Order: sequence, then C-alpha cells, then structure tokens
Amino acid sequence: MKTQATRDKLIQIGAELIAEQGFNATGINAVLSRAGVPKGSFYHYFSSKEDFGLAVIDAFAEQYDARLVAILQAPDQPPLARLRRYFEAGRIDMHSCDHARGCLIGNLGQELSSRSEAFRARLDQVFRQWERHLVVCLEEARAAGEVAEDLDAERLAGFILAGWQGAMLRAKTTKSLAPMEAFEQVLFHELLGREVEPRKTAAGAAPETP
Repeated sequence: MKTQATRDKLIQIGAELIAEQGFNATGINAVLSRAGVPKGSFYHYFSSKEDFGLAVIDAFAEQYDARLVAILQAPDQPPLARLRRYFEAGRIDMHSCDHARGCLIGNLGQELSSRSEAFRARLDQVFRQWERHLVVCLEEARAAGEVAEDLDAERLAGFILAGWQGAMLRAKTTKSLAPMEAFEQVLFHELLGREVEPRKTAAGAAPETP
C-alpha cells in the first residue's frame, strides 16, 4: 500500500538523518522534505515525534538483528571466526561512513535514555537482544573448546557489547579505526588467548595504523 510505503520511506530517511545529526537536531520538516512527502502530513503516519523515533528504532533493530543472526549463527564457520566477522563488519561500516555515524542505537542511547522512559526501555530491550546473540555464540565457542570451560558467556557478552559501543564512540571522535582494532586485539589476545587474524577495513583498503 502507498501509505505503508510512504511510512517506511519516512522511517528510512529519518534513520539516515538521525544517524548523521542526532534525534533532537532532526526536524520533522527536514525528514518530510528529503522524503518528498508534503509538509503537514507527518501526523497521518505518526502520532508524535517520539512515536516516529520509536518506529525508527524498531526498524533499525529488526534489520540489524537479522544481520547479527546471519553473522553470529553462520553454520559454515566456527564460533570465534563468527565473532571476528562481527567486528570486521563494524569496522567496515565505520570506514564506509568516514567515521561519522557509528551505531544508531548506541548514539540514541547516549542522547535520549535520560530524557524519555519510552526510549530508554526500548533501547535497553534492543541491547539485551543483541547481547543474547553474543551469549549464544560464546556458549558455542565454549562447547567447541575454543575458549576456557569456565568462561562466563553472559558476563563476557555484556563486556563485549559495552566495550564495542565505546570503541565505536572513540573511533568517531578520533576519526580512526584504531580504538576498534585495539578493543578486538585485547579481547582475543588478552581475554580469550587467541591472536586476531589480519583485518580489512573495506574492499581493497588497507587497515589504518594505530
């Protein structure tokens, strides 16, 4: 239906603008203008700007969740190789946007969690779901003998998610992939006792030097 297609387009454009400049700085008129939707019709699709923001979070979370499943549950690779692919995908994303965006959910968590309970609760739910995918991958790594038998998968998954979000924030502020590479190196070499394999930032592009 045209109405659904228009709503989806507004969400897509909204996600792009919010990733670039934040939720509070993203005006409704700017979204409508870029989407080519007549001004004044916003409230036909969303009851409020907060409702719009929650729809953007839901759409992004659904897409990214499918991506995590494809990477972290890939049946053709051992668990730690999947984890390395997860980090590689994050670095490629950061490199492709010239260190400008980072994680939309992480950005919104910093901006909105203290201002809106609805946003805080939904963002926390998204993070918990992502953390669960990491737990499953680490549990499989433990069962396969890739990590120590006494590894606490849930605690490590929480550490990975929090640390990786922080590394992405630092990558944005330094305009360098070095913080992300350093986090991965410490995780695999110091905590998991595994050397990190050679990495690529993008097709044909050499990794940045810390």
